[in-house]
Formats: sequence, C-alpha cells, structure tokens
Amino acid sequence: MKANWYECKVKYRKTNDNGVRNVVTEPYLVDALSYTEAETRINEEMSAYISDEFKITNIKVANYAEIHPFENSDRWFKSKVSLLAYDEESGKERKTNMYLLVQANDAKEAYDNTIAVMKNTMGDYTVPAISESPIMDIFPYFSGEEESVEQLEKFNAVKASKRD
Repeated sequence: MKANWYECKVKYRKTNDNGVRNVVTEPYLVDALSYTEAETRINEEMSAYISDEFKITNIKVANYAEIHPFENSDRWFKSKVSLLAYDEESGKERKTNMYLLVQANDAKEAYDNTIAVMKNTMGDYTVPAISESPIMDIFPYFSGEEESVEQLEKFNAVKASKRD
C-alpha cells in the first residue's frame, strides 16, 4: 500500500543550548490516510516528546514520491529526480519530476544516497537538485502486523531446525 505523507507544522516552546526557551514551529512528516488521521497521529507522536503544550498550526499533503531513511544520518534532504522518457509520437524527450526525501549528513552524501536508491531504475534519470529539508522527523505508519510476520518467520525457522 502506498504511503500518504502529510507535513504537519507543530508550534511549541523549545529550550535551546543556552537554556533559553523560545517558541519554534517545526515541520514533521506523518504517514496517514486523511487530514484527520494525520492530526491524531501527530498529536500522539508529539505528546511523547513534548511535555508542555503544543499546537498544530498547519497540515498539508507532502509532495514526496518516496522516503528513504539511512542509518547514521541526522538530516533530511529533498532530492529532485527527473525521469527521462522518449515520446515516440512527437519524437521529443520528456522529463517527469519526482521528489525523494533522503536522509544524509551532507549534500554530497544525499546525492550518493539518491543514486543508491535509484540504481535499479530501468530508465534514464538525472538529479538536477538537492536541498536540505526543514523536516525534523518522520513518523511512518506501522499496523503491528509487521511484527507478527517476523514472529511467524522465526517460528518457522525454529520449526524447520527441529526437523533436522
């Protein structure tokens, strides 16, 4: 099932490195089916991190085709990928743009990670732009069924080893 990503802006008081409390508005991504579910999920997720009160100031559909987290990375980058296709009727080359959210430590690593993600692509593509995203964190949806599938696989592996 395709993920529907919503960008939620959360306004709250944050303590900076000097111990001063400032009001900040930060964007987060939530995987949800509707605006209502996005609001519910961001409230649940943020209440675990923020002890003070906070306010959801904006929710909008995010324009990301795919989200790719990488280990040992702490920043998110928006990669613009142009897929190239040849239109046989008009004889012209057409570009279709899509945006990926890739986790990396710097722009070069974001480019390398984008190329790694796109390596199995059959068609031609270019990466015309990469910019640092203001997204602070993402909250994907987990139904809980993923865990039961893992447990079933472990059970089947143990069961198979008992037969030998």
